[in-house]
Amino acid sequence: MVENVAPLMRELEPEDFHLLSGIEQGMRFSEWVARGKLPEFSRLSPENVDYRLDRCEDRGLIERKTIQYQGFKLTFEGYDALALHTFIERESVSEFGAPLGVGKESDVYEVRSYKPLALKYHREGYTNFREVMKERDYTSDRDHVSWQYTARKAAEREYDALETLYPDVSVPRPVDQNRHAIVMERIDATELSRTKLEPEQVVPVLDLILAELETAYEEGYVHADMSEYNVFVGEDGVTVFDWPQAVPTDHENAREFLARDVENLASYFKRKYPQQIGDVEIDDLARAIAEGAFETVADHRSE
Repeated sequence: MVENVAPLMRELEPEDFHLLSGIEQGMRFSEWVARGKLPEFSRLSPENVDYRLDRCEDRGLIERKTIQYQGFKLTFEGYDALALHTFIERESVSEFGAPLGVGKESDVYEVRSYKPLALKYHREGYTNFREVMKERDYTSDRDHVSWQYTARKAAEREYDALETLYPDVSVPRPVDQNRHAIVMERIDATELSRTKLEPEQVVPVLDLILAELETAYEEGYVHADMSEYNVFVGEDGVTVFDWPQAVPTDHENAREFLARDVENLASYFKRKYPQQIGDVEIDDLARAIAEGAFETVADHRSE
């Protein structure tokens, strides 16, 4: 379980962040960074490095291991601290709040700047690194790939997608991104999986979600990981979130991913609201969305 580093931020000194940044730099080349390299990477004296290593290790920000040499690496808490420190310096975050959601591939917290926002830490590669390496095409061309790299690329991809899609598509407004973390608009709504729709709401809500996917396709992206867990439903409509696996529409498998997104959503609605949804032609529905011809699910029911 990754711990919240926000309470530690007041305890950490500028030189602690120099050390953490130095270890981060060294991890670009190897999993464990040799102790002898840290003065060069961190630009601290050897004596200061020793002092900072003990401080950061005591706070769970780094790990130590003796192999042929004494090596160090960041924990995810250390990586979190670096990202949060950057956001604080940029004034993207001024206060840190309660968890909003904790999952296998991300942790989301309430934060505040000029208004309540959400801070999302990507965790891809932390607990299931080998599996993520197989599934994420942004790691396929790298010989040495760390979990920091995998999580950072996921955050960069999601932030790029949000910047492209907002505000034409109903996604959280992106505010800032650093390393594996994103600051974005906080959405006050309920996840679709936990929403009980009235019978007369079912088809209109599915229509709204599919219309967002259609607009996203027009803007150049396929979500590629759609489910009932990636949609908020509120009084103002729907919001589609979690875009780290998004692919551009010129991707060779974009239409296949779109069809899978549509099938995932339609299957969920059919399981939960069979009387309202009926039998839907998935291929026909996905084709209409890709061609910008979607109007309502009712037009794509089987006879």
